[in-house]
Amino acid sequence: MLFLKIFQILLFIGLVGGTFYFAFKKFKEIYDNIMMGQAEKINSTLGFRIKSMLLIAFGQKKMFKLTFAALLHLVIYVSFCITQIELLEIFIDGLTGSHRIIYHAVENIPFLHTLYLVVINFIEILSLLTFFVTIIFILRRTTFKVERFQKPELKGWPWKDALLILAFELTLITFIFLMNGADSALHIKEHGEGYGFFLSSAIGGMLQSLPSGLLQALERIGWWGHLCMVMGFILYLPYSKHLHILLAFPNTFFTRPEPKGEIHNMPAIQHEVQSMIDPSFVVPASDGEVKFGAKDVYDLSWKNLLDAYTCTECGRCTAACPANQTGKKLSPRKIMMDTRDRMEEIAACKKEHGPEFVDNKSLLGDYITGEELRACTTCNACVEECPVNISPLSIIIELRRNLIMEASDSPAEWNNIFANLENNQAPWQFSPNDRLNWTEELN
Repeated sequence: MLFLKIFQILLFIGLVGGTFYFAFKKFKEIYDNIMMGQAEKINSTLGFRIKSMLLIAFGQKKMFKLTFAALLHLVIYVSFCITQIELLEIFIDGLTGSHRIIYHAVENIPFLHTLYLVVINFIEILSLLTFFVTIIFILRRTTFKVERFQKPELKGWPWKDALLILAFELTLITFIFLMNGADSALHIKEHGEGYGFFLSSAIGGMLQSLPSGLLQALERIGWWGHLCMVMGFILYLPYSKHLHILLAFPNTFFTRPEPKGEIHNMPAIQHEVQSMIDPSFVVPASDGEVKFGAKDVYDLSWKNLLDAYTCTECGRCTAACPANQTGKKLSPRKIMMDTRDRMEEIAACKKEHGPEFVDNKSLLGDYITGEELRACTTCNACVEECPVNISPLSIIIELRRNLIMEASDSPAEWNNIFANLENNQAPWQFSPNDRLNWTEELN
């Protein structure tokens, strides 16, 4: 028995240690990918940042623009947070080789014992609700076919990723109830009653006729199965759209405080205009070649790249996009997915061929087309709808600036407007001196 106990402890430490080691390596890679981006200063106070994070990421404020989906998501969100308490007991048991160490520690302390039972019962109720909610989420994608989940960018791996994580949840919950149910059955056999977990005790009552050896095996299968699913989820998380579980918090913490309609100036253009208006203005010296907009992920800011990794592919941005609604190719969700995929491609190439490797590809052209970018009306609907304050528009604007100002790729109608702005300081083709002529018809 002692040998088996030591073996289980070592196995537990090896499994958990290996999981966190490999997960940390991937998270470090994601951090390095985000740091590919250019510097961006977020001009907000600490109070503004904390408020944004608490309201948007922790409080799920923007989720409730779609009430039904928000309520379903809330069940899973609360369950995910609360069930970590039971996971804490599993970790302590795994490290010490004990069995329900917290339960036995508080068994003779009435207040703590009652609190423990309330917490575990609440976790089980949440787990059961999450089981049914997860089935509803699967049906929304496969049977009811919610429109925003049927877009072209979700075909292939993104579609499988969404369903795989839902299957993870169903399997995890099954192991939880197998563990608690078999354990309750053993407790009923030995003490005539369960632990006081209502749902598990009900399952235990149905299983108590099974041999004790089989119940012990089922409990161990449930315990190790639960642990393996949790470790598998941690390893899988950085490869999945569900990375937003973690990144929603820093992303909302660094929310840009400017009004959504405000578009940042390009310093090179701003300085040129200032020198035209004010002859005494001295254009600051640049540190090399001036670039307009972004062609690849290196030219975007770190906040743009953090946005891309935070995207959960929910499609609210695309569903709200007027360009997408009218059949144009633009999908704000695809913009974020393409940006993330491009970072992953660069990281994979550097890992295989060395840090200096250049694949002669770029985000603009190889992933995102000019047709997509030109369809954007800059209405900010995508920014307004995102539950975690992602801004696809920021990336679209930077790519479109490069398309127009570096590649000179813009429609003839746009070129006419640009020429009028340059020559007449207005989009219309008449002299600035004639701008007020319309007032002559007024009394």
